[in-house]
Amino acid sequence: MTPPSDTPLTLLSSGKVRELYDAGQGRLLMVASDRISAFDVIMDEPIPDKGRVLTAMTAYWLEELSDLAPNHLISADAAEFPEGAAALPGGLEELSGRAMLVRRADMLDIECIVRGYLSGSAYKEYERTQTVHGMAMPAGLRHADRLPEPIFTPSTKAVLGHDLNIGMAEAVDLVGREAAEAAAELCLAAYARAAARAEEQGIVICDTKFELGFIDGELSICDEVLTPDSSRFWPADDCAPGTNPPSFDKQPLRDWLEAQPWDKQPPPPSLPDEIVSATSTRYVDAYERVCGRFLGDWYGA
Repeated sequence: MTPPSDTPLTLLSSGKVRELYDAGQGRLLMVASDRISAFDVIMDEPIPDKGRVLTAMTAYWLEELSDLAPNHLISADAAEFPEGAAALPGGLEELSGRAMLVRRADMLDIECIVRGYLSGSAYKEYERTQTVHGMAMPAGLRHADRLPEPIFTPSTKAVLGHDLNIGMAEAVDLVGREAAEAAAELCLAAYARAAARAEEQGIVICDTKFELGFIDGELSICDEVLTPDSSRFWPADDCAPGTNPPSFDKQPLRDWLEAQPWDKQPPPPSLPDEIVSATSTRYVDAYERVCGRFLGDWYGA
């Protein structure tokens, strides 16, 4: 039964960036806020348009990948949200552009990461052992080098602390062989499609994290898809091996925080207006460059 419009949807969880509400009838309302975290600490200042960028990019990629697998999206149009959404803080105006009505899924207990280039924790492991997630790699690779082929590198889903990189054998132990192999095949195909699309826009997708789950027995793409919060996007013309390419994400914020006398524990320092603005611009640029669309045409403009 749909709740009356003056009764807000029930909040199921609130994370660093998102709220998740019970929308009834096997559905959820996922709301992406403008909150931003760095070094596992949520900043006090919101980043304008961040939630709209995450939602718009996810909707774009779900459409682009729809022939590869089902997905959880029902609608990103606030006019189609269930009664009770309008009673949430800020009403439909606040939700417009930053929320998705989705189908519930039985989520896989692993993070599904695909890497096309050497960076991040994979590069640190390679420096130590010449491996990535336990897989042997060619000698002599540099930071930002393209891997011989994209690789599926799962990790755990940590309730507290950081996710842990694991190999395929551990993924099989967690979710079963059939699901792990199907996840690897789907994620590698989705990455290949997305990387080719992004390359047409002059963007390199270094790596990305997918969330998969079963909906009506079918492995489906869920949650956030190919956004700056789940992916490393690099400008193709500034992506030389051996360098640390600038990424379309919260880098201006991290760089500023690194220069502050802060111990990376709450409370965080107050962000100056120019850092908030620069970070917002970086997110909007990511959407418009990667997807080739104008954020002003998305809901909630």
